[in-house]
Amino acid sequence: MGSRQSADGIGVAVLLLSLGALTPRAGAQSAAGPPRPQKSVYGTLESVDVSRNGVFMKSDSGGRLAWRFNAAVVAEVARFKPGDPMIVIYRQVKPTEKRVTAIAFPGTATTALYVNMTGSRVLLRSAPDVGGVCGQPDAGPATDSIIPDGGVGEAAGACWCCARPDESCTPGNKTGQGKALLVGCFE
Repeated sequence: MGSRQSADGIGVAVLLLSLGALTPRAGAQSAAGPPRPQKSVYGTLESVDVSRNGVFMKSDSGGRLAWRFNAAVVAEVARFKPGDPMIVIYRQVKPTEKRVTAIAFPGTATTALYVNMTGSRVLLRSAPDVGGVCGQPDAGPATDSIIPDGGVGEAAGACWCCARPDESCTPGNKTGQGKALLVGCFE
């Protein structure tokens, strides 16, 4: 589980114009070994630059952020409209490197849909929240499903996490009903 960087830079933040604008709003994801804290940036989709594999968002605090993804992820993000609500869930892996777990577009579907764009099968684990909080020990049983690469899964509970199929995680993310693109479920 070391920190490895993919050749195409999937989910690596390439430009953070307003680092102070990042306000964590999600809990931590647990996996085997010490977990890296998850952070989320809430905002709206500003634009997509297909030629540079860039996705630009305006955070709720007014900062402009740019993220670089592979072409398939960018093409999927380009299906959404500027101004659509957007959440980017990421892990800080180095002082200058962020690795994105998912990009969510709340309110874009009637259920919570997860599109696996990682290049591998993933475990999607979901559980209910307790008093609006994810990752509580008394949340009840988790529901697991394996999503093939390119496949779509649905979460039964409000809270979720994703990992390699042979690993575990604690549901600590909450993105609501809508579509989420899973882009980096692995440490």
